[in-house]
Amino acid sequence: MPMKSPIAVPTSTVARNALVALAVVVVGAAVYWMADILTPLAMAIFLLIMIDGVKRWIEARSSLPGHLAGAAALLVVVVGFFLSIAIIVYGARGFFDETNGVVVRIGPRIDHILADIYALLRLPATPPTASDLIARVDVGSYLALVATQAQGVVGGAIFVMIYLGFLLASQSGFRRKLVNMFPDRHARAEALEVFQRVRGGVEGYLWVQTVTGAMICAAAWVLMRAVGLQNAEFWTFVIFVVGFIPVLGGAVAGLAPPLFALVQFESYWQALVLLGGLQAILFISGNFIQPRMQGDNQNIDPVVVLLALAFWGKVWGVVGMFLSTPLAVMAMAILAEFKGSRWMAILLSGDGEPYAESGSPENEDRRRVNAPQARPD
Repeated sequence: MPMKSPIAVPTSTVARNALVALAVVVVGAAVYWMADILTPLAMAIFLLIMIDGVKRWIEARSSLPGHLAGAAALLVVVVGFFLSIAIIVYGARGFFDETNGVVVRIGPRIDHILADIYALLRLPATPPTASDLIARVDVGSYLALVATQAQGVVGGAIFVMIYLGFLLASQSGFRRKLVNMFPDRHARAEALEVFQRVRGGVEGYLWVQTVTGAMICAAAWVLMRAVGLQNAEFWTFVIFVVGFIPVLGGAVAGLAPPLFALVQFESYWQALVLLGGLQAILFISGNFIQPRMQGDNQNIDPVVVLLALAFWGKVWGVVGMFLSTPLAVMAMAILAEFKGSRWMAILLSGDGEPYAESGSPENEDRRRVNAPQARPD
């Protein structure tokens, strides 16, 4: 039986894919070694996109001129950013209250829970105490790590605001730079279309996560107040914030409040109600509400979301976890616009179609709607 000749692959295609793979490795190494510089810059760009979206939302629903709408959007985002940090710090103080804080009651409560577990399982041994468990853990190193992380959050927030200020100052020259980079009006319109698709993908992700997060928080707050959980407002805010972290955010939102309910209450039914109720809320949101709100720009493969979470979490820590999905959305939107990299966008997409094929009615309609209006030079 004659052997079939191998499939001929153009040398240019092999060379191009090899260069792309090499560029990915180089960029990955760069973002890892320059994490201290790039992390606050990426967060500042993320806030800049939010400010631009809020600005256009204000302009569409009010008669404010562009500069006043921009100032209002900047005030909303910056105040919200620092308010988030203040809520976290204030809520954390409640756990260390000397009279009614969680830390004061955690030792005796753990002893009681361990005794109940041993009695339920009818174990002959004497249950260990909280002091025995703590003695096996290097508490000092963990406290030092927490203090270092807290210091890093404060310092990082300052650098984020500095980067954001410079980005806002340089934003006014973006149009002039675009004109000089793309003197041809048609090429400039295409570049603006790519930019708008990237921006639309990130803004769509933020919109979906914000709306669904608000729904989850409203239901979770009612549930936590109903069972009498302390610091319900703080836990509501935590649930909203961690909702922007894929996979891990749902685990923290569904397990952290019930665990603290075990420490607060003498009985167990409050923790069980919180566990079942929060899991039901997250299940309904993740399987029914959120998929209906997601559009084509969030057609990301779940495996890619998980890999992006692992990669950016390793490279940039907690900030990378928050930005992992927006960065994946941006990457897919950019890669889908070029023939040489479209295959990577297809791999990143959930259904193999990051955007409709060129020339198809769906693609033409989308381009007609999203295409920016060309302005005079």
